[in-house]
Amino acid sequence: MLGKRTGNFKVPNELKYVLIAVVAVALIWLGIRLVFGVSNPFYVVASDSMVPKLNIGDLLLIQHSNNPSSSSAFNSLKIGNIIVFQSPFPLPDTGDREIIVHRVAGIYKTISDGQRIIRTKGDANPESIPGIDYPIAEKNYIGRVVLILPGVGLITKTISPPVNYVLIVIILVILFFLLRKRRQEQRKEGQKLE
Repeated sequence: MLGKRTGNFKVPNELKYVLIAVVAVALIWLGIRLVFGVSNPFYVVASDSMVPKLNIGDLLLIQHSNNPSSSSAFNSLKIGNIIVFQSPFPLPDTGDREIIVHRVAGIYKTISDGQRIIRTKGDANPESIPGIDYPIAEKNYIGRVVLILPGVGLITKTISPPVNYVLIVIILVILFFLLRKRRQEQRKEGQKLE
């Protein structure tokens, strides 16, 4: 026989805080994606082609504004901007397009339709590489680098985004509450001894 419930189920405060943190991280992640106009605004430098400006493991924050009231983000690029883009041609061995971070070295217009074409170059490379650095069309463009966090990408590279950011925040929140609970227990024990 089932007995009558004598009290309401109460969610522990620690669990409430963890859930709030998870929801907050999700909202922040969605907000960042919306503000920066890309599905993933974070990229980690994987090669030394941009040394000394960018090193392997630097975390980049990119922006690609798709605001219809302004000119296209691609059309507003200038020589010297550092951009993230897909290689114009698939790699022969995998058939995939490589994600590349290089500096805009030249801007041209095609004769046939007047479309803008970009030529890039890695700062550490002696020349632009055909098929890799050019021709970069708007369809290849992912975003312009707006922030560089040196070395931070080494931490985040272990787990792919956005899972890594959520896990890091969850771990920090859990550690915070475990430490807080431990301090409270120590205070209670100290009060009992008095």
